[in-house]
Amino acid sequence: MAAHSGPASRPVPTAVRVLAVTLVVVVGAALLLSLLFKGPGDAQAVWTSAAVAFGVQCLAFAIAAHMGGKNNVTAKMGTGFLLRFLALVVYAVLVATVLKLPLVAALVSIAAILFLTTLVEPLI
Repeated sequence: MAAHSGPASRPVPTAVRVLAVTLVVVVGAALLLSLLFKGPGDAQAVWTSAAVAFGVQCLAFAIAAHMGGKNNVTAKMGTGFLLRFLALVVYAVLVATVLKLPLVAALVSIAAILFLTTLVEPLI
């Protein structure tokens, strides 16, 4: 008997593809940003930002996947935007007060990575 390849089996390959492309974009951007920021602690700030951005993107994708249907595009985009914005604000506060990472490197990195992954997301 052939393997079932109906609509229920499609989300897994789509999710894997989205996460793989997102990971490539995040790592590529972090590598480039690591070349840009050379100060003490900057590398840690860039890679911490990359990890946080990847987690936020995974969460945004999971939420969008559960919203269902192609008719909810605006709702999905709005939810993703709000999630990314909230993550950026919370991360800024944590970087400045708790993590004590270099602020410019951390915030430019997370903003750039979230922006790039947002641009790439519709193409995946």
